[in-house]
Amino acid sequence: MRTRAPPLQGRNVPLFPCRIEVYNAVQLRTLLPLALSLVLATGTSQATAQAAANPYERGPAPTVASIEASRGPFAVSETTVSSLVGGFGGGTIYYPTSTASGTFGAVAISPGYTGTQATISWLGPRLASQGFVVITIDTNSIFDQPDSRASQLLAALDYVTQQSTVRTRVDATRLGVMGHSMGGGGSLRAASQRPALQAAIPLTGWHTTKNWSSVRVPTLVIGAENDSIAPVASHSEPFYTSLPSTLDKAYLELNNASHLAPISSNTTIAKYSISWLKRFIDNDTRYEQFLCPPPARSTLIEEYRDTCPHS
Repeated sequence: MRTRAPPLQGRNVPLFPCRIEVYNAVQLRTLLPLALSLVLATGTSQATAQAAANPYERGPAPTVASIEASRGPFAVSETTVSSLVGGFGGGTIYYPTSTASGTFGAVAISPGYTGTQATISWLGPRLASQGFVVITIDTNSIFDQPDSRASQLLAALDYVTQQSTVRTRVDATRLGVMGHSMGGGGSLRAASQRPALQAAIPLTGWHTTKNWSSVRVPTLVIGAENDSIAPVASHSEPFYTSLPSTLDKAYLELNNASHLAPISSNTTIAKYSISWLKRFIDNDTRYEQFLCPPPARSTLIEEYRDTCPHS
């Protein structure tokens, strides 16, 4: 009599182990590409969503080192503007050489009383290398007053966006103004006259008008502690305090600096100007970290006021 093997019921023994291993291998070959495609699609969707959220971001994620550097990530070219163009005294346009990133915001910069564009030329390539088209201008006369310089700043922006050889590189909806001394006063007047501007930065600005409550443009006022030409107590400070409390604004006072601080390369001016222009012309919130929370008082900064968080 033949002895039977005990039944398999209740025992953890697969009936067809070889077939199960083959089936699992088939599953893996089918599912792995699907899983990988889902991961890639998710990453692409996130990148697309980020780009859609801010189509104006230009350049890699910023660091303290990158905004303090003498040059940013973009190679820069330049072209000269003749004084015969009309509206302003000519100038120089600095712009990112490559068009691979799309269009850029633009900034016009005016020198101060008796100054020429040479006094603010250091800002041209420094800002352009961070992803802006920048025009540094000469004024019609070196004796032009702030309101005349305001008109010339706006004329320069119109030239850049409408007539210049680089106009196709510029997004005409993303513009800003800067200026030194009377040019700084001009930047405030330009901001009050053209509220569509995205940013204004007066550098040790000078103007007989002290009340700028009509300005609706995000404004960074930069003053100098030892300024005897445009003392902060009668210029930069009242400029800042008169700006609407609801406005995105900031006041940076350079420690132990004079009225002429902006006419030579200055890392503190560049660092916070870049951050302000990026934040408001490019709507690039990656730069908010350098503005809010505000920088502390230091050997470089005498005082900093702000309306953080920015809208």
